[in-house]
Amino acid sequence: MRFKAGYLNELEKMLEKVLPHAMLKAKPNLESKIRTLKRDWVIVYDMLSGKNNSDFGWDEYRQVVVVEDAVWNSYINSHKEPGQFRHRSFPYYDQLTTIYAKDQATGKDAQTTTDIIEEIDVEEVATNTHEERNDFHECETNASLDDMDLSSYTTA
Repeated sequence: MRFKAGYLNELEKMLEKVLPHAMLKAKPNLESKIRTLKRDWVIVYDMLSGKNNSDFGWDEYRQVVVVEDAVWNSYINSHKEPGQFRHRSFPYYDQLTTIYAKDQATGKDAQTTTDIIEEIDVEEVATNTHEERNDFHECETNASLDDMDLSSYTTA
């Protein structure tokens, strides 16, 4: 998934309009949050769409993964990352699926959740050692703060 060049600066400007005194910066605040959202989305997406995971479901109302305890316990034995999502909601799953799902490979060449998370972590280290890299992402998807509920975010 690639965003257009300069997307972080545009997001920073949009947030400044909505939250004028938040002092959120493209780097590190927004970039870090986007990376965390993608990492969490990959984990949930793998639970819901992964091979042999037909017992997993999505509760649209509560925005949580649903599965019987025995299946969950078995899954957690071989997948450590999803532990946080047993009872935790993930309210932007549908929106993030629209953005990221088209880039998820399936079949023999597909990466595992662990592979993707390791790649995100390596990308984070590499990006943190360089100045702004506006050529980092390309995307045709337009993001709008008008569609986001920012009421739960407060500033310190």
